[in-house]
Amino acid sequence: MTERSRARLIPGDDPGTPGVAADVLARGGLIVFPTDTVYGVAAAVDHPEAVARLYHVKGRPLDRPIPVLVSDLDQVPRLTGEVDPLVLDLLQRFWPGALTVAVPAAPWLPREIVRDTGRVGLRMPDHPLALAIIAAAGGALATTSANRSGEPETRTAAEADAALGDRVDLIIDGGPAPGGVPSTVLVVDGRRLTVTRRGALDPEEIVRAFPEFTLS
Repeated sequence: MTERSRARLIPGDDPGTPGVAADVLARGGLIVFPTDTVYGVAAAVDHPEAVARLYHVKGRPLDRPIPVLVSDLDQVPRLTGEVDPLVLDLLQRFWPGALTVAVPAAPWLPREIVRDTGRVGLRMPDHPLALAIIAAAGGALATTSANRSGEPETRTAAEADAALGDRVDLIIDGGPAPGGVPSTVLVVDGRRLTVTRRGALDPEEIVRAFPEFTLS
């Protein structure tokens, strides 16, 4: 889609909405939908050209990787390859929720997601509509906040439409995003957790639950 037309807007409470979203994504389109934190804009992980569009529609710097939202913990090995069992325990404890973890990326993931980091940021949102959409689309979506880079995150479909409605293909109105604060982002390196964004989840809560890890 170009800037010549507005995105299609559909309700989130229609049972057919996840399937409609999956069809748009399978054709290389971009969708906007609510999560537990803010509204997100997403592309299919196996459509590199669609992921590249995310940078264009947001004005996102090319050195910032695109996180991936997953519908269940079983997606993690597919996206990362071998995973530390303790990291899986950590994810099982704090997912679904407002925690993004950056771990070594599987080789098949496109550079448009990984950039030069060799890592992929993964999160499972605590939002039933978001999880249904992600599952219908294959279990993993390259997703970032539905706003222009440098502008406030969007919490409603109307705000997302105002920000990106002439740059995406589909907007799903699932009501206000309940959180309003982005996820906390951690880079996992062995037993060291590096905080790259402090968000809705206090990183100290993680090390209290898993003292094997240290924060930096």
